[in-house]
Amino acid sequence: MQLLHRFHCDVSGIEPPERFNNPFYYSPHRLCMIAADEVRAFLLCDKAVAADAVKGKMMGILVVRDSAGELGYLAAFSGLLAGCNRVDGFVPPVFDFLSPLGHFKQEEENISAINARINDIRKSEAYRNALFEVERVKECAAEAVDALAAKYAANKEQRRKRRAENGVTAEEEYAMTRQSQFEKAELRRCRKSWMSTISEKEALLAVFDENISSLSDERKRRSFALQHWLFKQFKVLNARGEERCLLDIFTEKTGCMPPAGAGECAAPKLLQYAFSNSLEPLCMAEFWLGASPTGEVRRDGCFYGSCKSKCEPILSHMLQGLDVEENALEKGGDITSLEVLFEDNALIAVNKPSGVLSVPGIVGGTSVQQWLRDARHCNDIYVVHRLDMATSGVLVAAKSMEIYKEMQRLFASRDVCKEYIALLDGIPSKGEGVIELPLLSDYENRPRQKVDPVAGKEAVTRYRVFETRLFNGRECALVLFEPLTGRTHQLRVHAACKEGLDCPIVGDALYGNAGDRLMLHAATLAFRHPASGEEVKIECVAPF
Repeated sequence: MQLLHRFHCDVSGIEPPERFNNPFYYSPHRLCMIAADEVRAFLLCDKAVAADAVKGKMMGILVVRDSAGELGYLAAFSGLLAGCNRVDGFVPPVFDFLSPLGHFKQEEENISAINARINDIRKSEAYRNALFEVERVKECAAEAVDALAAKYAANKEQRRKRRAENGVTAEEEYAMTRQSQFEKAELRRCRKSWMSTISEKEALLAVFDENISSLSDERKRRSFALQHWLFKQFKVLNARGEERCLLDIFTEKTGCMPPAGAGECAAPKLLQYAFSNSLEPLCMAEFWLGASPTGEVRRDGCFYGSCKSKCEPILSHMLQGLDVEENALEKGGDITSLEVLFEDNALIAVNKPSGVLSVPGIVGGTSVQQWLRDARHCNDIYVVHRLDMATSGVLVAAKSMEIYKEMQRLFASRDVCKEYIALLDGIPSKGEGVIELPLLSDYENRPRQKVDPVAGKEAVTRYRVFETRLFNGRECALVLFEPLTGRTHQLRVHAACKEGLDCPIVGDALYGNAGDRLMLHAATLAFRHPASGEEVKIECVAPF
């Protein structure tokens, strides 16, 4: 099947973007959205492939221009689809390590054979008997030594009573001392004899364990060597025609081996095919198809940025030579519109604009904390809490470390009332309620968070829908959120997660679809003033 797809509809009136979109933060171009719909349609026509895809799969689109100046697009999937890395209509893998006669599969079979040998040893009757004998002898030894020790302890107690009650002659004392010495020696001999028997049984077991350990070491060595070999075979191009293997890329960028699955995501596949076939990349998008993975927030049909842990180092090489847009999350927003809402000798509260950092970070732009320090010509100003970079609204800073610690204590003890306004992409099934979904950092896709009922930290949100309105032709709900805990991205995940409201916040590029801004605003903050003791309520009207 042809891999360079032509648009089914007339797209002559749609101008391609002037610059290639940043793959980590973007709003999908109209051409990508049309291509995504077409890919979904032809993918779902194949029942076998569709049955696997709807379980949950990240798909990718790359709009390109060929040597004749004609527009088209390429499609890809991350990982495998229906157990294969080659599917009609989708670009091939960067490196086909699944070839049955290839080194990877053959060495994988060798490693599997080692696993089988280890399992055979552990399941063998001889090994089980050796294990049983060691445990049996240890139990017998413990019983025999304990019984003898108890007997001799009773004898010792009898001797003590004789001495205390009747007194003893020198001859009797000598006899009792000799008896005590004999019993101690006998107990030592008993222990030594049993230890010798245990050692004999353990020596028989050690023959098996040493064999298992040797095989395990060989398996580890061969697995490491195979991974090392594999990542040297994944050689990716950039727009300048320069080629590098993943091993070198990750060693330089992270100092570590590439993570499992690196190079198998949709974005590297798409760019590799385009560069290898003289196709000019114009814009790219990745979208989720099917059910969300357990705990994660992935919504069918939503577009997402490329993953950080696997793709960021790779794409940093592959995008060289292309004119790529800046990552809006990294360049920082406009802080000039910052407005002071409240100020006294102890505290200052501002309306933080969307796109501005609360405190200095790794991204560009002036943070609220730094702006306040510069504006007040004082370095003893400390932002007390955090708002996500994309969130606007009330943010409080302390004018001394003492007040900062007092405010921190109020937040930690949940003595601060926080209210947020959010515009949801849809209408929740219930108009009000409480969401309790523990959250954990998704380390492979930072800064994303995921729901984890086992390892996650408590996260509780009270909500109430107070208005519905049309937004971009879709009925949406305005919601009042009251977070009772303060986890990272708590409101965003609780809104988007299927077990929560199942309605992401409008403009949420991490858990829904990117937009002009994240429609989340910290509207109210109420607390008892740490210096005066008076009740303080700071309010700020949402700009949407």
